[in-house]
Parts: sequence; structure tokens; C-alpha cells
Amino acid sequence: MGADGGRWGPMGADGGRWGPMGADGGRWPLLLTHESVLLPGSTMRTSVDSPRNMQLVRSRLLKGTSLRSTIIGVIPNTSDPTSDCDDLPNLHRIGTAALAVQVVGSNWPKPHYTLLVTGLCRFQILQLLKEKPYPVAEVQQLDRLEQFTNGHKSEEELGELSEQFYKYAVQLVEMLDMSVPAVAKLRRLLDNLPREALPDILTSIIRTTNQEKLQILDAVRLEERFKMTIPLLVRQIEGLKLLQKTRKSKQDDDKRVVAIRPNRRITHGSITEDEEEEEDHDDVVMLEKKIRTSSMSEQALKVCLKEIKRLKKMPQSMPEYALTRNYLELMVELPWNKSTKDRLEIRAARIVLDNDHYAMEKLKKRVLEYLAVRQLKNNLKGPILCFVGPPGVGKTSVGRSIAKTLGREFHRIALGGVCDQSDIRGHSSENFHRDFASMKQWRTYVGSMPGRIINGLKTVGVNNPVFLLDEVDKLAKSLQGDPAAALLEVLDPEQNHSFTDHYLNVAFDLSQVLFIATANTTATIPPALLDRMEVIQVPGYTQEEKIEIAHRHLIPKQLELHGLTPQQIQIPQVTTLGIITRYTREAGVRALDRKLGAICRAVAVKVAEGQHKEAKPDRAEVGEGEDCKEHVTEDAKAESISDTADLALPPEMPILIDFHALKDILGPPMYDMEVSERLNQPGVAIGLAWTPLGGEIMFVEASRMDGEGQLTLTGQLGDVMKESAHLAISWLRSNAKRYQLTNASGSFDLLDNTDIHLHFPAGAVTKDGPSAGVTIVTCLASLFSGRLVCSDVAMTGEITLRGLVLPVGGIKDKVLAAHRAGLKRIIIPQRNEKDLEEIAAHVRQELTFVLAGCLDEGQPHEQILDVVTSFSFSLVLKQTPR
Repeated sequence: MGADGGRWGPMGADGGRWGPMGADGGRWPLLLTHESVLLPGSTMRTSVDSPRNMQLVRSRLLKGTSLRSTIIGVIPNTSDPTSDCDDLPNLHRIGTAALAVQVVGSNWPKPHYTLLVTGLCRFQILQLLKEKPYPVAEVQQLDRLEQFTNGHKSEEELGELSEQFYKYAVQLVEMLDMSVPAVAKLRRLLDNLPREALPDILTSIIRTTNQEKLQILDAVRLEERFKMTIPLLVRQIEGLKLLQKTRKSKQDDDKRVVAIRPNRRITHGSITEDEEEEEDHDDVVMLEKKIRTSSMSEQALKVCLKEIKRLKKMPQSMPEYALTRNYLELMVELPWNKSTKDRLEIRAARIVLDNDHYAMEKLKKRVLEYLAVRQLKNNLKGPILCFVGPPGVGKTSVGRSIAKTLGREFHRIALGGVCDQSDIRGHSSENFHRDFASMKQWRTYVGSMPGRIINGLKTVGVNNPVFLLDEVDKLAKSLQGDPAAALLEVLDPEQNHSFTDHYLNVAFDLSQVLFIATANTTATIPPALLDRMEVIQVPGYTQEEKIEIAHRHLIPKQLELHGLTPQQIQIPQVTTLGIITRYTREAGVRALDRKLGAICRAVAVKVAEGQHKEAKPDRAEVGEGEDCKEHVTEDAKAESISDTADLALPPEMPILIDFHALKDILGPPMYDMEVSERLNQPGVAIGLAWTPLGGEIMFVEASRMDGEGQLTLTGQLGDVMKESAHLAISWLRSNAKRYQLTNASGSFDLLDNTDIHLHFPAGAVTKDGPSAGVTIVTCLASLFSGRLVCSDVAMTGEITLRGLVLPVGGIKDKVLAAHRAGLKRIIIPQRNEKDLEEIAAHVRQELTFVLAGCLDEGQPHEQILDVVTSFSFSLVLKQTPR
């Protein structure tokens, strides 16, 4: 070190401009390291996770600047690395100028970078110019590069000290195995490099502590550096001699010696470095054996053998080593040719489906057809089925039952909210645009992984499972691509035999997988994706079907979940019907299941309280008129709690749930029959609507007032509904004389000095669709004729400007909604008559259907306006005077 080590200067107003490394140094950014010490001529891999160091990497190494043109100063950080102080720690005065050879980023377990840096020469800090966002200092170069080109003069000056160092260095290298490439390269370096550079290089190779390396770094004079390095070489030579004696006594046939690496330790009683490397080598050999014995395709085998060859030549310290090994292990674990045998017994499959699910005849029929064809032809490709229906009807559980019926593995993939196509086709790293020399494939990036399809195959372990793609209609687009488009190859029976995941980069056969997709509606599924699937409608349940489902499946399940037995609680069918009609109004059975769970919880409280009673009540207090059964109450008031002893029953008496108990447990009914109340004045009609949640009844209200002939529409309507309203008013105006429809002033021009307000209640719910035309015509006809609409009639159908009634969709869901609401007559388009076959026979018997082909032409039973307005066919409007 010179006469003085320089002095610390104050931080300047700015960091100045970057100067190149000249004779006197320049202005360099400083990288603070706490895990190791970098010496000139050596290479070190260091982790960067502190804010200052990460800002330096982003600003100087990853911002469009070539790595080889940026010189940074590497300073050992001798302070506590775990401290979170924002102040700059005391910097070591001597550092090493370095070049960053490689930069690798990662987000796990926290964001950090890994740098591979090569030391050039020593420098000392003259003045600290800037501390934030990263330190910048004015430095002075201590090692002169010219001395390495004039080696003979330096050897003459050092004399015996240099010769002694060289002798020990050669002795150390000769004790190692020359067949190891690193040892042979080190031997060549001893002969080719100037001896002035050897102390730093050998110190970084042999086993030394950071403190010893720090002393070598501070030794600026060559003579002092040689004197400090020779004892380190002697210590390493003695250690190798002792190690060789130990090995020779245990294994005479093993003569391989591993090159000495820094930061490798041999703990007492643990495995030596040679044994660790032998185990890793054995693992790679075993992995290669698994690859060759696996049944993967020829293309995949070729790729894997190429990767295993690269893996053998790759140092284990490289980040790509672990990534490549993970890739190969995944390739081995994939079920390339492993499958399960289908149970092809049609009768047994029918029994399993009937036991697991009530109703759903159309869906069961399609599954049995698949099994029958599979029995006749073993190489049948798996169909792509899509169950479309409202929530709670059992779409997901049917997929699980199909897997159980076939004897296949089942795997569910939730697609709701997925907005990244990489979830389907495989992930690449966020930094894939960084083109590093050693990373040329997507799978070699940190954070890369296969997609959900390949992960699912790895999980189930067979190539013919049942995959349930749940909520396929709720896929979303984003900047990361369209996952629905990525599913096109997966769900195409003509293409999925060679599905290519971005991570695997080889084709995988998905043709034997039985894909089942579920959706609430097909409106949001892209047409190209919908074309690749066989859509099977799963409509809602009727009241009778819900009662059967409740007593076959839901009630036993809830009793088991709450620790109850049929001897402790009884729920009659009439009570179940009351829950369905008065507390739930849905297409599925989820709300019904929740209500039954609430009842079981209330009963569980009573049963638990009864078990802790020391004395049983007298039978006379129970009430003989109620057959010794009580009404369950869930009242939290003090008097109810105090009266529990009076209402307690003997353990053998079940608790009966009747309508009084329902009111106590579930509260007042949520759905009252409000139809007759709302249709007590002209200008109100009931329509039927289809929603992704099932069918619903929809009220349409109209009123008129003096004005300028404007039509006002409210209720958050879509464009199609608005067009239906304009069509309805136009048709009524053109036929006003024929049906004697007049406004308040008696004019046949319905909009003459009259404004009409058409409202669809529940304005917070968006309403749109081509099925409200008939309802709007009926509503307006009632308004202008002054006659009430019958309270037991609902209708659906779209109209044209000429009065034709067009067919609509969702007839079964709409009819079931009307049936749940207690309506008796339904007007539907004549061309929808074929859809009535899907409705259960007992439901059709309880309803009267009016088929309408047009509004004012044809046979009387087809004339919907006659049905609405005339006195001879008053099925809809009551004969009430104005």
C-alpha cells in the first residue's frame, strides 16, 4: 500500500461522468459484497439482493450497456450484512476492478440477481462521489497492467521468493488428478501466466477464509503478497497429504481426486467431496437409465438424450444445471404410454350413474353411448363434452361420476378467471427477452414451468384420465394472450394427438384423454372453441326432482356432516317442498343444500343440549297432541334458553321439522306468491327470461301520461330489448282500430299527446335478449284496453314488424321457472312446440300451453292478440270494463 491510502472526500453535487480505466483509474460504481472476496485474475459468483446493489445492476448492467464494456468496483463489505440501515457502511479502502460476465435474475424466494464477475486489478478509493441510488467513487489503480507484460524483470527482482512460491504451487497441482480438466488447466496456467498473477489466482482456488483473502487483497506489494501466500500453499499441501493417506487405507482402487474449490467444507462425520460428486454422478446415470427405459416418443427420447449429454458436461454450480435436471425428471415422470383399463360394463355403469345422480337422462344417455362405442372399438378417441347449465345442477359432480364409472383417474382444472395463455401452454420467465449466452430455450429460464394440462397428466400418472375443464365460459383475455385460443389445440380431436407444450417443446398425445368442460352459458365462449366441443344442455330441476335429490343425497350428506342420525331428526317431503318453494328459487340445489345444513345445525344444538341434561322432563309436559315431537327453534332470546328443559325430548324421540320449525329456524319465507298482487291493475304482464343461473319470471310494467308521444324505457335494457319495445308499440299503433285500442283522449293514434313509460323492474340487473316482444305487446294491449292480465299466465317469444312470433331458446328453463312461481298457463312460439318434449310429463300435465304463430293471422289458437285482447278468446286479459 502506498504512503497514504487516500482520504475520504465529501459527496459531490453530481456523480460526474464515467471515466475509462486509465493510468490513474477513474469514476466507478461500487458493488458491495459480504459473502466472499474477489481477487484479481479470479472469477466469483455473487448474489445481489441489497437495494444499492440491485439498482447498480439495473442501471449499469441491464440498461442497454454491453457487459464487457462496463467496469465496476467490487468492495468487500466488512459490516453486518443483515443490518437494514440506510446509511452506507464503512467501505474497505482496497477493492478489485471487475467485469460482469453474466447476469441472472430470479424472483424466488425474493427478487435478486446473481452476477458472475472476473477480477482485473486492485484499486483504492480516493473520494466517495455519490451514495444513492448506488455508491460512486473516484478511484486510483494500484496494480499496473504493464508489469504482467515484463515478467523476466519481475522474476529477477523477486529472486528466491518467486522460485519458492512456484515450487510449492507445482507440488500442490501434482498432488491432484491430472485427468480432471480443471486440474490440467491449472497446470498450464502455472507455466503460461506471469508469476506476479499466481498468488491471487491460487489464493482464490485453495481453501482459505475470507479474512485471509482480505489480507492478500490488501497486500499491494508483490513481495508481501508472495510471503503471505506461501504459508497458505504449505497448509493446503499438508492437508492433501493427510487426506490421501486416509483414502488409501479405505479405498485403494479409487485414485480420483477432485479439484479444490473455495467455499466447500468437509464436516466431521459427513460425506466427503468425492463421495458427493460420485452420488451426483450416480443420479445422472440413473436418470439416463430411466430415460432410455421409458416409453416416450422417439422425438422426446432424442431431445432427452441430448439434454442428458449436456448435463454430464455441465458444472453443478451453474443455474442451468438444476433447470435442465428438472426438465429431464419431468419428462421421465410423464405417462407417455401408461394408461388405465376402462370398465366396459354398460349395466354397471348405468347403475352407478343412477345412484349418484337423479334425473339428467340426456346426459346419462350420452355417457352410456360413449361406453358402448368404446366397448366395440378400443382405439376410440376421447370426445370433447361440454355441459352447459345453471349453477348447482351437478355438472362438476357428473364429471367425477363419469371417471368413477370408467375406472379412470379424475383431474379438475379450474379455468375461472384465467387470463394467461401460458397457464395452458406452459410458462416462460418474465425475463425471457434477456438473451443470455447460456439460455437459449424457454425452459432454461428461472420460473419456467409446464402448463396445467401437462401438470395434470403428471399428477394423475396416466395418459387417459378424465379432465374436467371447469368454468370454461369464464376465461378472460389480457396482455399475456388469450387462453381460450390456447385451448383450441387441446380440445380439437383432430389435433390434440400432438399437443406441444412450450416447456416440453415436444409433442404429447392427448387423444385418449376424456375432456369434459362445464359452462353456465355458451354466449361468452368463442365460436371457434365452441365448435370443437359437443354441447350437452343440463337444465334445472323440477320441484319433484329437487325433493327426490334432497331425500336421496342432500339430507343424508348433511346428517353425516353434522353428526346426526335419522333417529334424531325427520324432514318430511312436504317440509322439503316448503323449503323449495318459499325459501329457494333457483335452478339447481345449492341453496336447498345450504338451507338443509342450517336446519341440521339447529337440531345439532338441541341434541347436544339434551345430552347434557341430568334429568329428563315428564312425558306429560311434552304434549301428547303433538305425538311427543317438538318444533325446533333457533331463538337466541333468554326465555327460549330457559325453556329448553321444558321442551327437551327423550333421546329416542326424533325431532320433526314442520312449517312452524322452518319459520323459527330459517325465518320468514323469502319468496311469497306476489304475482296476483302485482297484476291488480292494467299495464302489467309476466314474461319469461333465461339467465346463466337458470330461468326467471320477469314483470313488465307500462304507464301512460300526457306528453309529446315519447317512449321511455327503463330497467337497464340492452339494445335487443329496446328494439322489441319499439316493434311492439309500432305494431299496436298500426292495429289500434282493429282491436279498438285508444289513448286517454279516445284517439286511435296511441302516441297522440301521450307519453308511454315502459319499465322492467329489478333495474340493477342487466336485461337483454330476443324473447320479450310478446310480453311487451301484452303489457301495452292491457294498458290501452284497460283490462287486467290474468295472474296465472306467463309468456315468451319475439315478434316481427309484421306480427310473426319467432322461436326463442331456453324453453325448458323458462317453463320450469313459471312452474316454480305457481303459474298455470304459458304462451310460447308455435315453432318451439318440439322443445316441450324435454319437459317432464308431470310438469306438462300441470300447465296449459298456448302455441302462437302470429299476432293477428291464422287459426284462433294461433292468434296471440286474440288471446290477449278479444272478448271471445280471453285467456290472458280479464273481461273487466275500463
